[in-house]
Amino acid sequence: MAPPSRDSGILTVAAIREASGRILFNERQQIFALPETQARDQVSRRLYESLEKKIPVRALLDPRRGVVTKIDPLSEGEIQEFRRSLPPLEKPEKLLRVDVSDIDPTRFNVVDAVLKVPVFKLCTKIVPSYKKAKEIFDYCAQQSCHLPGPTTESPCIPFQYVIDGCYARAHKMRKIITEKYGYCCEKVFSFATDNDDDLAVQANKWGGCCVTWWYHVAPLIRVRIKILSFNFTLAMVIDPGMFDKPVLLSSWLMAQENAACSAHAHVTSYSIQPGSAYTPMYTTDPSYTSTNATLIAYQNLTTC
Repeated sequence: MAPPSRDSGILTVAAIREASGRILFNERQQIFALPETQARDQVSRRLYESLEKKIPVRALLDPRRGVVTKIDPLSEGEIQEFRRSLPPLEKPEKLLRVDVSDIDPTRFNVVDAVLKVPVFKLCTKIVPSYKKAKEIFDYCAQQSCHLPGPTTESPCIPFQYVIDGCYARAHKMRKIITEKYGYCCEKVFSFATDNDDDLAVQANKWGGCCVTWWYHVAPLIRVRIKILSFNFTLAMVIDPGMFDKPVLLSSWLMAQENAACSAHAHVTSYSIQPGSAYTPMYTTDPSYTSTNATLIAYQNLTTC
């Protein structure tokens, strides 16, 4: 099934790009535009109000066309319930500016020597080898909704639908990595927030079409690597929606600047957060309620 023509949810506005009229929601990685209808002014007004007052709204979206079709205000009770269900992360890590073209892959991915992120101090049980990292990756990939037969994990993980839902896929994988395998798991967020930039990838695993986002997130694991007599700890990303194996953090970032898919493809920044981080507003989903609802909603959708 192709992207749906109708999607609704309680969302918070991350930004409004006035020059292009593009709308960014924290709970959606897909970029949306205002409708070319009589409702345009009302939708725009309510979005600006939501952004200014930092309050969630109920949004009706058309993912197939990438359009916001309707915005409705919430009652005070609905706002409070939304905030209770997605409590904020207590101490999020800083956003780090990055120029992907300047990354030196031989140094950038080395934990402690280069990637001195404070959050790494919260957990010390790192993945002991690339072989174990690949085992974790393969298990996660086997939970994909597009594969025949029931999956071990429920609900299944819709890796075949990369247009949106990375936040839910990442959170489900974080649960697997920490609870089934018992290893540390952080999250890495990438952003395209300058001017009219976007993240752009070619969905080669799912038909080859181009997909653009304003942010992306995936589980990050620290992996012990031994080369001759040297031991390294490398930052690697588990992202079966994009890759067939664990990849270096630098490779993951570079893959999101596909100029053939977008003239504005540019990773402007990234952040490494605790594994409990759920959206780029750094809310959490401790009960996995939002996670599971999103996985179920996207389980029968396809990218291309």
